[in-house]
Amino acid sequence: MSDQLTIAGKSFTSRLLIGSSMYPNQQVMLDSIAASGAQIVTVAIRRINLQGQHLSVQSLLAERNLTLLPNTAGCYTAEDAVFTAELAREALQTNWVKLEIIGDRETLLPDAVELIRAAEILVKKGFAVLPYCSDDPVACQRLVDAGCAAVMPLGSPIGSGQGILNLYNLDIIRSRISLPIILDAGIGTASDATLAMEHGCDGILLNTAIAKSNNPVLMASAMRKGMEAGHEAFLAGRIPKKTHAQASSPVSGLATKAHKH
Repeated sequence: MSDQLTIAGKSFTSRLLIGSSMYPNQQVMLDSIAASGAQIVTVAIRRINLQGQHLSVQSLLAERNLTLLPNTAGCYTAEDAVFTAELAREALQTNWVKLEIIGDRETLLPDAVELIRAAEILVKKGFAVLPYCSDDPVACQRLVDAGCAAVMPLGSPIGSGQGILNLYNLDIIRSRISLPIILDAGIGTASDATLAMEHGCDGILLNTAIAKSNNPVLMASAMRKGMEAGHEAFLAGRIPKKTHAQASSPVSGLATKAHKH
């Protein structure tokens, strides 16, 4: 893992991707993005202004030299997601897309079958596809085989703040997949972000944990620092876990009091 995050041939110094929704207002959003250090910002194509009638979210972000990552939030079929991605490419002049296809309205969990089908179509159409998917090693491999630019497994359900519920699956995905792995959904606080990076994630996509915190700007800064710490720890390599204690100071050669006989 290098010091930069590289996706579809484009490199970034920040490993944090940040969402642009649910903030109290646009200024808090902009200040939070700045505090996070993020260079990639997701925008829901169904929520942004595509007509240029007023100063829109995408123009505010573009002015700050941020890379826009349109997503297909709200889509429930491959056809709907493909149409939304093509609309985004035309409007924003980018072939990048965060592919979301929801299979259940209550849990907001991804529909793996529709997701893989849409990914195959979009890759053939020249898109760099970043799919939001379950933490399922098999589904992630299918998305890699489909030609995706990265995989984005969830840590826990969207907006739940439960953190990473299945580190075992995340470790399997990391061991089998060489593409960038971006943990997407479920992060609640900075320690969750640190843990994800310690387990080898290449980056994290955050929105709710920052936007809905009591102080989004401060939380954005905390997430940035937590991710940096976790990434450095992963590069350094943690010590093995052991069953018994091991003294950190040498026990041989210690001065001892002579015993009288």
